[in-house]
Amino acid sequence: MKIIAMIPARYAATRFPAKLMQQLGNKTVIRHTYDNTVATGLFDEVVVVTDSDIIYKEITSHGGKAIMSIKQHESGSDRIAEAAAGLEVDIIVNVQGDEPLVKKEPLQKLLNVFKGEEGKKVQVASLMQELKEKKFIEDPNYVKVAVDLNMNSLMFSRSVVPYQRDKTVTPVYYEHIGVYAFRKEALMNFTNWPITPLEAAEKVECLRYLEHGIPLKMVVTEYMGVEIDTPEDLERAAKLLG
Repeated sequence: MKIIAMIPARYAATRFPAKLMQQLGNKTVIRHTYDNTVATGLFDEVVVVTDSDIIYKEITSHGGKAIMSIKQHESGSDRIAEAAAGLEVDIIVNVQGDEPLVKKEPLQKLLNVFKGEEGKKVQVASLMQELKEKKFIEDPNYVKVAVDLNMNSLMFSRSVVPYQRDKTVTPVYYEHIGVYAFRKEALMNFTNWPITPLEAAEKVECLRYLEHGIPLKMVVTEYMGVEIDTPEDLERAAKLLG
């Protein structure tokens, strides 16, 4: 089974422009993401897929592999689907470019859900981590996910999900981490579907799968680092980096 990691890397981020080229310690954010993904040893190949000459040169000039997108894309999944269309591959892992502290263990757990008889049913899988601080639970930059008893996704939202109407019940809140693993066919289907209503409203791309009746198998991880969406996130990552 051939497994590759693809890292969609867009230069013009809305909330934090050029965030992937920000310096984090001795490297840029995108180079940390690329190098740490390679260092897991889980993939036959790791590729950055970008719309930016700047990011392309940042990766290739340091010995990495990058592909330039041909078209404009609304989501990271659309971006990597274009690059993956002509590749012979079984499982594609989408590692977000703004996850510079990516580790091996969460990605290994994600790939494990495709194994065995039960794994044959899984089309798409993704990671989540528990949110405990109220300020993060209420922050729309943190996408929340609700799951069923079999850890399949029920809903993704920037709103607080679930809503705690009964104050005697303490729900578990999960943050969706934008790291996906797809069977190639599922990814190709995704990119052929138009943007769906909930996806358009929330600006959360995986809602497109749910709106087509395809749940994501969710995997809990205790550590995935920091997703760089704001300058404050960059500061948090720098502290973790030491």
